[in-house]
Amino acid sequence: MQALASGPAFAAASPSGGTWRMVLAMALSGTIGLLVVESGLPALWVVWLRCLLGGLGLAAWVGWSGQWSRLSWRECGWLLLGAAALIVNWLCLFRAYEYSGIAIATVVYHVQPFLLLLLAALLQREPLPLNRLPWLVLALVGVGLSSGLLGLAGQGTSQWQLQGIGLALLAASLYALATLATQRLKRIAPAQIAMLQMLAGALSLLPWVWELRDQAVFGPRAWSAVLVLGLVHTAWMYTLMYTAFQRLQAQAIAGLSFIYPVMALLVDLLWFGARPQPVQWLGMAMILGALAAYRRSERRTQ
Repeated sequence: MQALASGPAFAAASPSGGTWRMVLAMALSGTIGLLVVESGLPALWVVWLRCLLGGLGLAAWVGWSGQWSRLSWRECGWLLLGAAALIVNWLCLFRAYEYSGIAIATVVYHVQPFLLLLLAALLQREPLPLNRLPWLVLALVGVGLSSGLLGLAGQGTSQWQLQGIGLALLAASLYALATLATQRLKRIAPAQIAMLQMLAGALSLLPWVWELRDQAVFGPRAWSAVLVLGLVHTAWMYTLMYTAFQRLQAQAIAGLSFIYPVMALLVDLLWFGARPQPVQWLGMAMILGALAAYRRSERRTQ
């Protein structure tokens, strides 16, 4: 739980402290789909329980560790903007999986590193890393190959798939917006940011969840999945990720985000027994190679 203790005093620390946190957070992100599937619950219930359990777990930690800081009105605005963007991002992405399938939604969603760089350049005046953009493009191509999208190319695009693509694009835009909003809260402990955002999400989704109460069937497997999802993949993971957001520039966050699809594909292989084709292995190798080259070029400029 040491990573949870990262607070305002560490906001200006060395970026190296943000790198390993971002790597670990993205690796955990890649296993979220497994828990969602194993829970057997409707997507809206999964999102609500993530918010509720993650928020309560973080509230207990913040209360015990005394990390609470009073927010200014400006900080409240950024926090609420980030919360809204994050929660709607989850809902859009889960619905995109249903409409267009995981392969297409994953590829479309991973335009978000590019959206993040563009928004950071427009809103925060961060320079566009033109010398590193080719590595991001290579990683995105690798996501497309490794997801199996190549095999879907000749099947045509249905109205449902187009809706899924639109939802995945919206989710990617909202994720980039949530990232930039969190970067504006450098004075606030990451655990407090995540706690307030999760509790706000739980409250805002409650009316819709209540209408679907008859569709949620809870057993030992479902409870185990949502407890891990709420406490590990929400409370702990978002504290890691928000600490990384506060320490890293958008350029570094964009590059490290591609760890997520690699882990998701490994979960498909190891847990669900997927049998990747050679082109999918090539795609994974392209992602890892692009990440290594991106990080090497980043270190040269430091």
